[in-house]
Amino acid sequence: MEMESRFRYQPVDLIVVGAGISGINCAYQLQSELPHVKFTVLEGRNSIGGTWDLFRYPGVRSDSDLRTYGFTWQPWPYSHPIAEGSLVIQYLRTCVSQHGIDWYIQFKHKVLSMKWSSKTQRWTLIVDHEGLRKEFITRFVFLGVGYYDYQIPRKTTIPGIENFKGKVLHPQFWPDKYDYTGQKIVVIGSGATAVSLVPSLAKKSSVTLVQRSPTYIRYFPTHARAALRKAAAAQLPESVSVDPHFTPRCNPWDQRLCLSPDGEFYKASNSPRTHIAVEMKDGQVIKADAIVTATGINMQMGGKIDISVDGEVKKWKGRMVWNGLMLQDIPNMMFAFGYTNGSWTLGVDSTTSILIRLWKLMENRGVAAAVPRLPEEAALETVRFWPCSPRTCRRWRRTCRNTVALGRGDRGSPLSPTTCMRDGGDITTGLEFLI
Repeated sequence: MEMESRFRYQPVDLIVVGAGISGINCAYQLQSELPHVKFTVLEGRNSIGGTWDLFRYPGVRSDSDLRTYGFTWQPWPYSHPIAEGSLVIQYLRTCVSQHGIDWYIQFKHKVLSMKWSSKTQRWTLIVDHEGLRKEFITRFVFLGVGYYDYQIPRKTTIPGIENFKGKVLHPQFWPDKYDYTGQKIVVIGSGATAVSLVPSLAKKSSVTLVQRSPTYIRYFPTHARAALRKAAAAQLPESVSVDPHFTPRCNPWDQRLCLSPDGEFYKASNSPRTHIAVEMKDGQVIKADAIVTATGINMQMGGKIDISVDGEVKKWKGRMVWNGLMLQDIPNMMFAFGYTNGSWTLGVDSTTSILIRLWKLMENRGVAAAVPRLPEEAALETVRFWPCSPRTCRRWRRTCRNTVALGRGDRGSPLSPTTCMRDGGDITTGLEFLI
């Protein structure tokens, strides 16, 4: 689309991309800590909430303790620490409304590209608003767009699926009015989605869970493999054995443990409507009216936004990460990323805290831009940006090898993406400041 058909807007100091947990938290901190800073929030969807607005399958709920997932500036108000997605959305809407954050949000504004000019020391964002191109100018960009593809879920290969006459559903795009009462449903998967989906489906339908390898389902807060197996065995019916159905290939916390409030998953397994099966290589046939592919998400850093600096395209892959929140050689841009073994909001708080500190430092020094650089003499060591088990990382690399950044740098340097590096201390080492 030609420039003449674009609408230009008055420059702002900072643009927050995304109105989910990360974007809402950043907006609150900006209006509280930097009231003189002009900013706006661009949200591609028509509602706040991010993940919590997108995922609407039966039983969707938190898999983190909401007392730590909730905002520090408005703590989770309910007594139960694990809640369904509808209650999380209600909480987020209350936060946005009570603190006037909705005033900053522009819905249906999807950022397509970001172009940095060293001459003007500004970002130009090209944004789609229901088919209309808009142009925004800003000094700084904060990406609160999460880590997965909102449009394309991770697919699984099911030989002969094209001949299946029933419905094939993915939890990421659950139909609003789908009535599964009395249906025979096969759920493929063993992660947090399957663990929360199966008990809900089993209330009104017959459910079979098909899994290549099970996961640890945490009813008691223990990480020990033997203790988890024992806890699982005590809650299973005689017809369901621990091996192989509840014996994962990995150790606890090689992958995240799944939460099952009040043991609802185990209670569902005691229902005559619920069946659990392993990968079927023996030709076993399970009749189904619908197949639910709860096989995960596609990793996608940066929300598919094209980034360029002075005309040079900047990809995420292979780029070094500064303190887990800025990318090598890309000025005045931060991205939010939560902790892998803790609530997302804790990591986002750390990111926003550094943003506020860096902004104040740049104002005091009279500098226009901060750019992560790697010293030429630095000794390089490749590390994973997202710590995980070797098996999990191999799977992720197959599905997202073009989008996930790898952090590289001296062990313990600010370019290492360890979570502890984000929580305070030095915020200048590794940055080049431009006047």
